[in-house]
Amino acid sequence: MEETKQCIECGRDFFGRSDKKFCSDGCRSAYNNKLAGGSDKYVRKVNRILKKNRSILSKLNPDGKTTTHRDQMLKSGFDFDYFTNTYTTKEGRQYHFCYEYGYLPLEKDFVLLVKRDS
Repeated sequence: MEETKQCIECGRDFFGRSDKKFCSDGCRSAYNNKLAGGSDKYVRKVNRILKKNRSILSKLNPDGKTTTHRDQMLKSGFDFDYFTNTYTTKEGRQYHFCYEYGYLPLEKDFVLLVKRDS
């Protein structure tokens, strides 16, 4: 005879294997999401911003190299505080990259957009 257990997420009684802790997949997912939610929240936020920045750079630079105005990037929702890495040229110019798409601030708020070759 199976023993009645109590779900550690919702508290409902259920039957099942002796090592089963949850009454359903939904309760298992909800429980694990709560455990991971606090520490991963910031990481998910930053990843969302980086992906959005990459998407904006990709849309504004379909040909691999172009110039645009900083305001155009800001209107699209670009966040200049977030990028994945930087590249400094021999001349000292610093490119900021969001994955394979990068930008170089120019004079008068113009920005050079580039795509790194694979």
